[in-house]
Amino acid sequence: MKTPRHKTLITEKRIRRRVADLAEQINSDYKGRELALIFISRGAFVFTADLARKIRLPVRIDCVSANSYRGLKSSGKVEIDANLKIDIKRKHVLLVDDILDSGITLNKVIRRLEKLGPADIRTCVLLDKTSKRKVPLKADYVGFEIPDVFVYGYGLDYDEYCRNLPYVACLKK
Repeated sequence: MKTPRHKTLITEKRIRRRVADLAEQINSDYKGRELALIFISRGAFVFTADLARKIRLPVRIDCVSANSYRGLKSSGKVEIDANLKIDIKRKHVLLVDDILDSGITLNKVIRRLEKLGPADIRTCVLLDKTSKRKVPLKADYVGFEIPDVFVYGYGLDYDEYCRNLPYVACLKK
């Protein structure tokens, strides 16, 4: 597949700066504590890798799988696989996702992780699309607020392609 005609929404340089800022805030907020960094696969893997390298705390990393997209549209049904390899009971959990739009997926993953008895769960998202919110959910750490456009790159996919773009793009009209 050829990369679709697109425009850059968030440059690689802006992403790098914002990830460093988020990591500094996380380092400060969790100072002196161990952190369980749980990311929602596959979209958040690039963001999580960059963020984890900037966190200067003892960190254990794991992932959950959650998906509601088929092609370019959400099916509305969330499939979750939360078989963690690390124990999060009484641990401080930072749940990382690529994008918070309707809030349905992130909310369901939070509810699933709460059953495992963590000390607390905070959320960190690269992108926040507040105009699409269906569940009253606000991320604790937000990279960028974005308009209601379909985005891909920097881990987010365009029908499973384009995750390797170093920036966030949207379709060109």
